[in-house]
Amino acid sequence: MASGRRRGRTGARKRWIRRLLAAAVTLALIPMVLTFLYILPFVHPVSTLMLKDLATFTGYDRRWVSIDDVAPVLAHSVIMSEDGQFCFHHGIDLGELKGVLDDAMDGDLTRGASTITMQTVKNLFLWSRPLASVRKLAELPLAVYFDAIVSKRRIMEIYLNIAEWGPGIYGIEAAAQYHFGIPAKRLSRRQAALLAVTLPNPIERNPARPGPGLRRLANIIERRASRSGAYVGCLQ
Repeated sequence: MASGRRRGRTGARKRWIRRLLAAAVTLALIPMVLTFLYILPFVHPVSTLMLKDLATFTGYDRRWVSIDDVAPVLAHSVIMSEDGQFCFHHGIDLGELKGVLDDAMDGDLTRGASTITMQTVKNLFLWSRPLASVRKLAELPLAVYFDAIVSKRRIMEIYLNIAEWGPGIYGIEAAAQYHFGIPAKRLSRRQAALLAVTLPNPIERNPARPGPGLRRLANIIERRASRSGAYVGCLQ
C-alpha cells in the first residue's frame, strides 16, 4: 500500500509538472501570436499598465494617433533620449548591454540598457515589478523577435501610443493635449524634448512644469534631435 501511495504522489507531481509546462508554453505563444496581429496598422494595442488601470477601475486617457500625425521632432527626440542606436540594432543594443554586464562584473552601479524595442515589448506583454530580473530575461528574446517581425516605424508608432506620460496618461496624443493643450502634430522642438526626457520617470517629471534639471536634459536632447540625421533614418 505504501508503494501504491508513493506511485500516486509521483503521478500527481508529473501531472502538475505537465500542466505547468503547458501553461508556460501557452504564455510564451501569446506574444508571438500577438506580434503578427500588431503588424496591422488598424490594430491599436494596449499596454499591460493600461489593462491594470482598467481592471482596478482607475481609468486612463489614451488617444491613438498615426505616426504620420505626430511631429517628426518628437520621435527624433525620443530616439536621441531613449535609444540612439534604435535604427541600427536588432532589438538589443549589444554595446550597451556589454557595458552593463562589465559594470556589474566590476561591482559598479549599472546603467540602463533598455532599447525602445525592449520597452515596447515590456509594455505590451510583461510587467515592471516585482521580479524585474526575471522580466529582463524574457524581454531580450522577445525584443529580438519583435524587431525581426515588425518594422522600425511601426515599433515607434506603437511605443509612442502606449508609453506612459503621467498618471493615467498614455500615448503621445493624450500627453500633448494634457501637458500643452495641443495635438501631437503641432509639438515644438522644445516641447518634444521636454516630453522625451520625461519618459524615464513620467510620474515624477512634468514636462509642462520642468525643474532646472529637466530643462538641462531637454537642452541636450533638443540639440541632439536637431542633428539626428541618419540616427532617425529608419522612420522615413
